[in-house]
Amino acid sequence: MHLVQTMAYVNETPWHGLGNQLTPGQPLEVWAKRAGMNWCIESADVRYVASADGLGSIHTFPDQKVLYRSDSKAPLSVVSRRFQVVQPADILEFYRDLTEAGGFELETAGVLKEGRKLWALARTGQSVCLKGRDRVNGYLLLATACDGTLATTAQFTSVRVVCNNTLQIALAEGAGAVKVPHRSQFDPQAVKRQLGIAVSSWDGFMARMKALTECKVKDDTVEAFLKRVLTYPVNPATDGSAIAVNDRALKTVQELYVGRGKGAEMASAAGTAWGLLNSVTEFVDHHRRARSTDHRLDAAWFGQGAALKQKAWDEALKLVS
Repeated sequence: MHLVQTMAYVNETPWHGLGNQLTPGQPLEVWAKRAGMNWCIESADVRYVASADGLGSIHTFPDQKVLYRSDSKAPLSVVSRRFQVVQPADILEFYRDLTEAGGFELETAGVLKEGRKLWALARTGQSVCLKGRDRVNGYLLLATACDGTLATTAQFTSVRVVCNNTLQIALAEGAGAVKVPHRSQFDPQAVKRQLGIAVSSWDGFMARMKALTECKVKDDTVEAFLKRVLTYPVNPATDGSAIAVNDRALKTVQELYVGRGKGAEMASAAGTAWGLLNSVTEFVDHHRRARSTDHRLDAAWFGQGAALKQKAWDEALKLVS
């Protein structure tokens, strides 16, 4: 079962290998069509049948509403009356001035989970070449969900070219990401103003990446790092304080680190904290067990995979502090 319903992209085929290819410079209207985002989220009353002695009477439940697709009429979710919908067109429209005047380039956009999640990803034009020609590009991801699983989130993300690993550019005080809960009206210009402060965050991120490439790590440090990062709660039903090491994941990540990973032999990565971090991000984006490629994409950007990469980033920075 594919989570990615439809998707469009320019340039290289995305790492999950899904979607319709576009030639660069297409207008947003073409993106909407090819990405499967040319429909609206509609709402209707929640109705139910109360049956007594085989006779059913129809009642409404005023506190909630059903969201559904305008094209197929397929249901998306049941939400409270206060829920503020962000439309597929809003996600693409967010990038209009950024692509027309700001030097951004839309690279992928699409629909996950039959329309419950929507996203678009654009290159910011920011880039850095670490030693040994290890290039990392800056991106801006905007995503939303209408099923309560995700606030509308704009976040800076980096992509390491050699292996297509993604890493959220999360910095001090949460700069680099702006989240708008669905209780609030989505104001794209306000989000862009908040992100404006964070555009300079690329410089801080770049400095940290360079520091990681300069930080040599010994074998015992590698093992201790992986044991801190690759854990899981023994009993999630309790407080989750008891944790165990995921030995299978640890073995895979160790193999990626010592040479199996893409770019593992580069001067920036071999024997360094940067290489160690990228062995975890490659594991999450490409090797972690998942029901399908697009389930892995969803987790790597929004779910447990993203949390795991954040944990690895935090632990890697401790090695250079």
